[in-house]
Amino acid sequence: MTDSQPHSDRGNRRLAGLAGAASVGLALALTELIAGLFGRVPSAIAAVGGFVVDYSPPFVKEIAITVFGTADKGALAIGTVIIGLMVGAFVGVASLRRPWVSAVAFGAFGLLGAIAASMEPLVTPAAAVVTVVFASAAGWLTLRWLLRRVVQRTPELPTDGVPPDPGRRRAGLLIGGVGLAAVVFGVAGRQMIISRSESKRSAMDLPEPVTTVAPPNDDQRFADVVGLAPIVVPNDQFYRIDTALVVPRPDPESWTMKVTGMVERPQEFTMSDLLAMELHERYVTISCVSNEVGGDLVGNAKWTGVRLVEVLERAGVAVGATQIVGRSVDGWTAGFPTELAFDGRDPLIAIGMNGETLPPRHGFPARLIVPGLYGYVSATKWLEEIELTTWDAFDGYWIPRGWSKMGPIKTQARIDYPRRGELVNGSPAVVAGVAWAPTIGVERVEVRIDAGPWMEAELTSPLSDDAWVQWKLETPLDPGDHEAEVRATDGTGATQPEARSPVRPDGATGYDRTQFRTS
Repeated sequence: MTDSQPHSDRGNRRLAGLAGAASVGLALALTELIAGLFGRVPSAIAAVGGFVVDYSPPFVKEIAITVFGTADKGALAIGTVIIGLMVGAFVGVASLRRPWVSAVAFGAFGLLGAIAASMEPLVTPAAAVVTVVFASAAGWLTLRWLLRRVVQRTPELPTDGVPPDPGRRRAGLLIGGVGLAAVVFGVAGRQMIISRSESKRSAMDLPEPVTTVAPPNDDQRFADVVGLAPIVVPNDQFYRIDTALVVPRPDPESWTMKVTGMVERPQEFTMSDLLAMELHERYVTISCVSNEVGGDLVGNAKWTGVRLVEVLERAGVAVGATQIVGRSVDGWTAGFPTELAFDGRDPLIAIGMNGETLPPRHGFPARLIVPGLYGYVSATKWLEEIELTTWDAFDGYWIPRGWSKMGPIKTQARIDYPRRGELVNGSPAVVAGVAWAPTIGVERVEVRIDAGPWMEAELTSPLSDDAWVQWKLETPLDPGDHEAEVRATDGTGATQPEARSPVRPDGATGYDRTQFRTS
């Protein structure tokens, strides 16, 4: 064996790994491109990632939210691609000496991908299978073609002791070309999917609501506190937590919402039907049950929609129907007691958010907004069905996964300013934040500094009992290190508990705290 042989083998393995990764990338990208060119065909990234979300243990979701927050979907999508490329690299190296490995690997990819894709919402199962099988075959053939170029030899005389190999360089360029094509196909496909959906969404105008709410006035917000969450959170800043890896994009022209189950007159509504009904505006704060004390998985918005009660009255709720179940186009479900729809909290089937058509990431074309309930039991996005059933007959998506079936939002206060470790200049020092107790309102917010006496904070005038309020406290403080704590008292006179509890099974409790310095 010559001295150059080990170097040659290592070079081959390196190129084979890159070839495998590029071929898998091409297969994934082709599903994106086909999904962009044609409706009702799947993205393999969305299908496989969604399968992971649905069948992962509950603690995996909690870790993802804790580590990545509202960016958990993007992290999972990137992670799905990275794992796929790593597997492809391993397959490429293994296939150098065992060509059958690539056939088995891409065959398995095609089989599992077809199963996952056919279960995706808004796809035609036959089209899903054909798409994934085609992409898998294309990836396999590409890998075989690239590996043949990797092992080619071009005899040449050594130069300065280094054996040049134009054949290997050509193989590297071909692998790079395949990788570039994968990037172009994937980006183009995803952009076409988004553009097709956005063009139809932007063409939809919301009629003038029958009930409107005024923009916040100076009494309803503290505009002078830097770092304080806005009283109405803009759509692009509003938190997003759901199980959809890639945002579902139903076609509003063919989308329908059914009312089924224990009703006297089953109903089916098109988007035109909803737009023809009376619309109402409401300021409502919603929260994820996974929101830690002091967390940002909560927000207030102006929602526009049809009253759920009106839809239920058209259907006629049957005696004994004690649960309302919302179903999303991606199969996600949430359920809450029927009586809560009629107790005055006035839930909405929302089609608008902050004065514009509901954004795709927040549930377009329609979603449920139920004041006072955590999202996991109420806030069905991409709504396609409302089913009336009994309380014991059905459990929503998260209930079998260890979460409480009842999910009332707990009264909370949060410190937005100063942030932990922040330096506060000037005197008096300002401490500020938001507090919420949807459906019953916030009566009082109190702050204490360095375990001293509780001091009552100034509150903004409430937009509604369903919306959060801003609060602030100005107090003189000596220069140095300080700790602030906050607590809220709701409209019933109950003060939130001090004892800390985790988010599972029905929401976190405890006082929010922050340490800061004054000069």
